[in-house]
Amino acid sequence: MTVVGPFGLSVRDQALEADVQTGLAAVEAGLLDATKSEVPFITEAAQHLVRAGGKRFRPLLVMLAAQFGDPYAPGVVPSAVVVELTHLATLYHDDVMDEAEVRRGVASANVRWDNSVAVLTGDFLFARASHILADLGPEAVRIQAEAFERLVTGQILETAGPRDGRDPVEHYLDVLAGKTGSLVAVSGRFGAMMSGADETVVDILTQYGERLGTAFQLADDVLDIASDSHESGKTPGTDLREGIPTLPVLHVRALAAQHGRPEDLELVALLDGDLTDDARHAEALRRLRVHPALEQARRDTVRYAEEARATLAPLPEGYAKSALEELCDAVVHRAG
Repeated sequence: MTVVGPFGLSVRDQALEADVQTGLAAVEAGLLDATKSEVPFITEAAQHLVRAGGKRFRPLLVMLAAQFGDPYAPGVVPSAVVVELTHLATLYHDDVMDEAEVRRGVASANVRWDNSVAVLTGDFLFARASHILADLGPEAVRIQAEAFERLVTGQILETAGPRDGRDPVEHYLDVLAGKTGSLVAVSGRFGAMMSGADETVVDILTQYGERLGTAFQLADDVLDIASDSHESGKTPGTDLREGIPTLPVLHVRALAAQHGRPEDLELVALLDGDLTDDARHAEALRRLRVHPALEQARRDTVRYAEEARATLAPLPEGYAKSALEELCDAVVHRAG
């Protein structure tokens, strides 16, 4: 049994391990190649987050999904490069919107340079992803375009907030399905599709990716509050400081509205205040870390991961299916 990747995913078959490791190494080379420019400064900015590392969660899913067809089919690695480039591009833009200072343990691009460089670098990565995508055929272009529309729609919905009368938690889960679930779903879909897997398998792995992506983001919500910067690679409470209503915070607000307990109302008042103040921010983090809402968010993470696992039931038994099931456990473990 070999551990693969920063998730600690254990692979119980040497052939599967070799396929995944070979594929991920090829993706890494593809990312570096795709982020090169004739302008040295663009190369430096575009490779800033590539070289910082990362979980490569989406390429890993592409490689595992490709096991249900030919994992060495020519479109598998390029499609994994496309989804990771798209993801990286959104990180550059997210850090500008969130005014984040740290990403993957290094200074975010907007801090190292400025907002304009960060936004334009993200655009550059989108362009390079589109260039690779064009060689994968019109169906792949259509799939990626639809996912990108969902991703942007999710971001806009997050910015706009829930409409009057809409449950904020339901609204937020819709946001996550767009912002994160859409691209992870494409990862499962591309891996199966590019490998020539049966259409039924492609559909299953698309649904799996959608649910797993939401679980993955919910785990990030928990980590943003529960972890230190060493664990998460970014400053704890970044979303909190910027007033982004992640799931634990939404659960606190719902509990305060439902029960009106003084300690919950006090916490909501603290959350509604100026969390750019370091002392108030630290106090909000301290209270959230011991609040039942954090455990409730962990349970929600487990629920989505279990839904992802359940979608795999029709797939044939084997090492690839077992690895996908274990990936559900690995995502949940991050929020543990």
